Amino acid sequence: MTPVIAFGEALVDMLSSRLGDDTGQETFTPYAGGAPANVAVACARLNVPSQFLGMVGDDTFGHFLIRELKSHGVDTQGVVLTKEARTALAFVSRDSSGERTFDFYRPPAADLLYRLEHLPHGVFEQPAIVHLCSNSLTDPEIADTTLAIAAMAKRAGCLVSVDANLRHNLWTEGSADLWLVTELLDNADLVKVSLDELDYLRGDHSQEAWLSQRLAAGVKVILITDGPNNVALKGVGLDHTITPPPVAAVDTTAGGDAFIGGLLAELSRHGIDDNWHQDSAFLIRAVDIACRCGAHAVTRPGAYAALPTHSDIEALRNT
Repeated sequence: MTPVIAFGEALVDMLSSRLGDDTGQETFTPYAGGAPANVAVACARLNVPSQFLGMVGDDTFGHFLIRELKSHGVDTQGVVLTKEARTALAFVSRDSSGERTFDFYRPPAADLLYRLEHLPHGVFEQPAIVHLCSNSLTDPEIADTTLAIAAMAKRAGCLVSVDANLRHNLWTEGSADLWLVTELLDNADLVKVSLDELDYLRGDHSQEAWLSQRLAAGVKVILITDGPNNVALKGVGLDHTITPPPVAAVDTTAGGDAFIGGLLAELSRHGIDDNWHQDSAFLIRAVDIACRCGAHAVTRPGAYAALPTHSDIEALRNT
């Protein structure tokens, strides 16, 4: 199997006890999270070798995250501890359908201090699937690091995966830098965007024109998700729709990360030869499995703890 290496933020999701308009006493429960870390755990729980690269504070929450990553089988040798900043926190509120909003305590935060010199020696010497997202673009220096890692991985023959995963309130301006996010997407072989994210990123361009630009830039496969609705699979010679299984959502925090983690796990088993993106039968099957991974995750609270195993996916297939 091809190992999966996820780079970016690991943080603690402080999940509110309230749902919707509930006015009862509010408490917050800490759950290990952070989009790239979630993806690393998702792959590990599906028995795929995975590694997480990032920085956390040398504090209670940072050590908690490392313990949680290890407990799920993620290689944490590339996780760096620092006393220069604290581990990031995200306070998560949910509406009655499980949709969430985030209040981030970041910056300053430890994950923003990761630099190229922190990369483990020889990390990209062997073929790997390298996964990133836009949350590590919000500060100029971490953005430079992220773009450099994507370029290094691609030069080394790795498959680069990017989830747009826009969190506008992480950006100083209150909205994501469209051009910077697009630059990262164009360094990828595989891109995942939600329909809302695509509408933001395409600006004045039509959806078709924006997709064509990404494919012309070298992206091989683009996945467009839309919550519980159909997933679009796009690429040169690819135009398919996959329907996720219907479920009652409790907490959507890890849904997208479970989806992309499930897809990368299938890619790990399939292999990343030059023709992986032309195997439409495999990709349709892999996206169907990814949809089931995402559907399972939203039926449980938190992130790591909500990510499915193979038996969870099979159980959902049979419902």
